[in-house]
Amino acid sequence: LNATAGTCEEMIKRAVFARELGVPIVMHDYITGGFTANTSLAHYCRDNGLLLHIHRAMHAVIDRQKNHGMHFRVLAKALRMSGGDHIHSGTVVGKLEGEREMTLGFVDLLRDDFIEKDRARGIFFTQDWVSMPGVIPVASGGIHVWHMPALTE
Repeated sequence: LNATAGTCEEMIKRAVFARELGVPIVMHDYITGGFTANTSLAHYCRDNGLLLHIHRAMHAVIDRQKNHGMHFRVLAKALRMSGGDHIHSGTVVGKLEGEREMTLGFVDLLRDDFIEKDRARGIFFTQDWVSMPGVIPVASGGIHVWHMPALTE
């Protein structure tokens, strides 16, 4: 159930409704909904046994233009601090295709507890997340069986 809404109050109402229906996963678009709204929803979901799936609509407007905006790895770190269980991460092929090394770099930033500096993968300094929960990257966006060889390289 998509809980993204114009206000935090409405978003929480939608999450409560999802829980009443027995829906195990709530979705939120953390870019259009906002980071503080996402944090509020993440706390509600954790406290009430719901998984929080994160969508990233509008990310390309922010992170695909090389001359302005910010890279998705920054948005990924902000999400990890804000909270969520899994996110459409993009892949190295398909509709959400990105550069292979950069994509693998921000996937590690989402998932791993300790990430070594690796400029080729867009990791500009060693990152120790200590006990902060990770976010599971979900391959999505036009992925189909013919993409499997490229995904598993």
